[in-house]
Amino acid sequence: MKPASLFALVLLSPLLFTSCATRTTFSPEELHSRVAMQEQIAKEPLGDYYIGRRYFKTDYKMWGYLRKPRESWADSRLVVLNEDKTLAPDRQANTIGSDNGYEYIVYGKFSGESVYEPAANQFYPEFILSKMVMRANAPAPIFPNRKALDPDERYYPAPY
Repeated sequence: MKPASLFALVLLSPLLFTSCATRTTFSPEELHSRVAMQEQIAKEPLGDYYIGRRYFKTDYKMWGYLRKPRESWADSRLVVLNEDKTLAPDRQANTIGSDNGYEYIVYGKFSGESVYEPAANQFYPEFILSKMVMRANAPAPIFPNRKALDPDERYYPAPY
């Protein structure tokens, strides 16, 4: 291969690979739902609580994502719950993961400690749960890929 051809190939290779990437597109209903979610987030009353999104994975022990009122899901944190004071709803009902994807109003506080999660080989912030109230059992999607909610998929993207 001539040096000029090789140089052109190197310059164009990022375009070739990115064009093969899977793109996420939303149906009109999903797009409307996301816009409505963003409007709802902007209207949330400020206060001493969090909004939580359950994110169950069979092999992992983290609970899900927490964000402060009026903050984007992109600013949320994946947490491990400390349930010494009270149990999460699925654990209380002895149906672990049955609330995957549900949204909650969550009360409690971050302990300031991190908890090691061996399957992910990561440390996550510990949240001491004091109360949890279901807000929605079919909220708007917060992940760019639908397979994120598959409990058996070893895939956990950041919300957007």
